[in-house]
Amino acid sequence: MTTFDQFFFSVFTTFKARFKQKANAIALVYISALQIALLFLLGVFFATFLDKMNVSTISSDKAWILFFISAVIIHLKNWLKYNGKTRKVLNAKYNRSKSKQHNIILLLCLPIVCVVLALILLQSL
Repeated sequence: MTTFDQFFFSVFTTFKARFKQKANAIALVYISALQIALLFLLGVFFATFLDKMNVSTISSDKAWILFFISAVIIHLKNWLKYNGKTRKVLNAKYNRSKSKQHNIILLLCLPIVCVVLALILLQSL
């Protein structure tokens, strides 16, 4: 199981007690937001780095279009992975492996921290 799978099931099991039918949707939105925030942070880092090195590779408009297409693909990939039979198999592996339960507050703050860091880096462009 990957780290993202463990994060997904930590959020899923936390919200399963409160929101029985919405827990999967909440965990899906969380993991997609986390991966998109990390993609945004990585993209802004490389854009800032290449700008400081005076390398022009791609225009800003094309970079934003590429980011939005990548975000949609990430969300669709997660939707396919964490719905249905694949999620049940991963859930069985997660429950059997006695994985360490992550702190839900830190997990929920992780995408916010990534976006804040990316915005700070974006200011230097």
